[in-house]
Amino acid sequence: MSIESRRERRTERRAFKDYVPATPEEAKYYEAAKRVKKIKGFYTHAAVYIMVNVMIIIINIQELDPGESYFQYHNFFTAFFWGLGLLAHGLSLFLPGMLFGDNWEEKKIKELMEKDKSNKWE
Repeated sequence: MSIESRRERRTERRAFKDYVPATPEEAKYYEAAKRVKKIKGFYTHAAVYIMVNVMIIIINIQELDPGESYFQYHNFFTAFFWGLGLLAHGLSLFLPGMLFGDNWEEKKIKELMEKDKSNKWE
């Protein structure tokens, strides 16, 4: 990838990030596009997780002494802790309403605005 193409991609990302939709249809499209980017990021994360852990397994098997068992706790540290991170990534993406419910952010913003309004000096 050339430096020029990287600059173009960075410019596109910035423009996409600062985009303000003019119609409800554009807003829906923008939200859907953001969600697709997040899903793509999760799938990339999962693919890298699998590839790296397969390489670690291959290296660990090659370094085993004759008769030594592969099932030792230190062979699973990376897969376990990275797997927890991958699980958290997936849950935050596919079950966002599980902890806070639907429209939690909007409700909290309104609540804080009302609280701010009532605490102003007059």
